Amino acid sequence: MMNTLHFILKSRLKNSKLVQKSGGFTLIELLVALVIAFLILTPLLGFMVNVLTTDQQEQAKASVEDDIQTATNYIARDLQQAIYIYDAAGIAAVASQLLYPSDTTKTPILVFWKRNLVTNVVSSATSGSNDDTFVYSLVAYYLDTSTSTTWSKAARISRWEIKDGVPSIAGVLCEGYTNKYVSGNCPDPGFTPFNDYFTGTDSLSAGMQKWRKGSTSYNTEDAKVLIDFVDQSTSSVPAATCPTNTTATTTTPATTWSQIPATASITGFYACVETVSDSTAQIYIRGNALARTTASSISYSNSNKSYFPTTSIRVQGRGYLYK
Repeated sequence: MMNTLHFILKSRLKNSKLVQKSGGFTLIELLVALVIAFLILTPLLGFMVNVLTTDQQEQAKASVEDDIQTATNYIARDLQQAIYIYDAAGIAAVASQLLYPSDTTKTPILVFWKRNLVTNVVSSATSGSNDDTFVYSLVAYYLDTSTSTTWSKAARISRWEIKDGVPSIAGVLCEGYTNKYVSGNCPDPGFTPFNDYFTGTDSLSAGMQKWRKGSTSYNTEDAKVLIDFVDQSTSSVPAATCPTNTTATTTTPATTWSQIPATASITGFYACVETVSDSTAQIYIRGNALARTTASSISYSNSNKSYFPTTSIRVQGRGYLYK
């Protein structure tokens, strides 16, 4: 009996060794399997990389589209209070008086005077309450193409503003000014009223072009960036052209448009100002979605124009000019 069990166990062990030997893989079989896996996985990996890259680019385009639309809406609301918008000749006349008189990387595109509401500042007859008033301010929007470690390699739009103070006979003297103003409501350094430069024969545009900054220096703060990732290309055509000039008819006035800047070398942010009314402007902004990705080239071309979304808006200033 024991001999029989010993024989059966020995036979089983031999069969097990034979099965294990026959179940292995040769080196050639492994190499063939690796080649097949490589041929299958490489296209799949490439497909996944393309999907991820495309998704990143689409997200970049969507973000830039939202940004430039938000910036356009902000500028439109700002312009609605404009009383006078400088055309190309006007900006050339006052550019040396603005914040960046000699910085070629910061180009003033949109410069205008507007009304600013100041609340609860003027004493009223009602005890315990004050009235609101308004003051004039000078606003300038720049296209900034300077190199920056804070912002992208593309351009950006910056906003700068200086405003008047609230005059008061019983107020305080402000540094650099001889008139008195409500405490805490002094004019910004460098501000002077535009009406100080008008003569009796000046037209509105002629008087505004004579404006000069005050004797005090501007604040050292830079213009505040409104939006980044703006097209910085200089070799592409503008996103659009200015509206067509028209002659006056019995029902409509004449229109004459001035492009700012006067040349087409700037395509990311430019404006068209209607010089007859001096209070209507059309604004164009072209974003740069490639600057939000890892693309090596971020310049505009016809082959990648889908990554440069554009928006525009026409605004008429509705502020009141009191002389």
